[in-house]
Amino acid sequence: MAAPLPLRLERDRRTPLGVQLATQVRDLITAGTLGTGDRLPSSRALAADLGVSRAVAEQGYDQLLAEGWLETRQGSGTYVAASAHLAPVTGGTRVGVRAGASSTPSLVKFDSGSPWIDPRHAAGWRRAWRDVAAATPPAGYPDPRGLPELREALATQLARTRGLACSPDQILVTTGTTDGLRLLMDALPPGPVAVEDPGYRAAVRVVRLAGRDVADVPVGAAGIEVGAVPYGVRAVYVTPAHQHPLGMTMSASTRLALLDRARELDAVVVEDDYDSEFRYDVAPLPALATLDPDRVVYLGTASKSVTPGLRLGWLVASPGVVDEIVGLRLLTHDVASWPVQRAYLSMLRDGHVDRLVRSARRVYADRSARVLARLGRFGEVHTPAAGMYLTLQLPADRARAAADAAAAAGFGVPLLGTYARSVSRPGLLLGFGGCTDAELDAVLDVLESSLAESG
Repeated sequence: MAAPLPLRLERDRRTPLGVQLATQVRDLITAGTLGTGDRLPSSRALAADLGVSRAVAEQGYDQLLAEGWLETRQGSGTYVAASAHLAPVTGGTRVGVRAGASSTPSLVKFDSGSPWIDPRHAAGWRRAWRDVAAATPPAGYPDPRGLPELREALATQLARTRGLACSPDQILVTTGTTDGLRLLMDALPPGPVAVEDPGYRAAVRVVRLAGRDVADVPVGAAGIEVGAVPYGVRAVYVTPAHQHPLGMTMSASTRLALLDRARELDAVVVEDDYDSEFRYDVAPLPALATLDPDRVVYLGTASKSVTPGLRLGWLVASPGVVDEIVGLRLLTHDVASWPVQRAYLSMLRDGHVDRLVRSARRVYADRSARVLARLGRFGEVHTPAAGMYLTLQLPADRARAAADAAAAAGFGVPLLGTYARSVSRPGLLLGFGGCTDAELDAVLDVLESSLAESG
């Protein structure tokens, strides 16, 4: 029988008991008190020791299993995982500083794009690459539209999850959303592009590198301010499902107005659907492209669901736009890696992608609620309904002080103002995908303390 764990849960704290439990067990592992292969008490025994419900113990264990700190052995119990071999954390080490070769510690980044990938599903990743190894690669350059079988699978996936009915021939496989945007810039007639402000910085950079001017369009509570989209633009880039970085969902009336404006200007609407699968209040809303597939160019990505390092995405557009891009690709052979496409096809067929999305959605919902509970009272927050970050709007001096306090503690928290160009939107953006629960709790302690002192 496993020995009892030296844990102490405080019911008067705002942090949920299951989170406290997970944090304290994680600390025992990183401190070396619990070593690789050590057996933990059963959830029933642990609950009895701590005087809490079994559900609390199971919640804590589930979180640690998801993060890879623990592993279960069928018929035997729960153990410290072999992969949990981090160096001990001493009392003089900041939680936010990760060990490295350099004497200058790097910041733990709380950015908007780093996802949480459930380590429990690593077997699906390995199966996909074994499938690639067993497959026969093409003799020449890959299909400029992308692997045909993958485009068929993506068409099925988009219809099922985003309500977007399209044929495989309307899909181009890309190396990510910015690559899809770059390809589109090469295919459109010359002219400026309207972009949400504040908005996705990489999109602005892609447009400018294409030699086009950027028309900044402010964002309101219902999404982009359609009346401010100027004449002469060739495209309007938007993030309707989850505005980046403010977090609101574009309203139905704004969607219809935007499409009317695009028809009036003879412009295309570029829908960057970067994280809609992680909506955690209701099912993901239908894509904007469902309202006018000929007017909207849809961009999707595997970066948030599988890993940013996969470098895979897709573009869905009208046949004319697709043919124009394919013609350019035939000249440049600028296509996505065949092994990567083949691996992602295997992940879709195997259900690996769906499993990762379901796991991450639960984690993001929990972390979002924790961030909102700790920081929501200090400023304006668009109550998060999706994704892996939260934006807190507050005065510039308080935001800067909080970001500086976080940096001093080893955490990189972006200022909201860095996402704006022509408008003033001071505040903080706190991503909670690419961190551990302990790191999230630690940065929340710092930010809450700083904001309370400056308020």
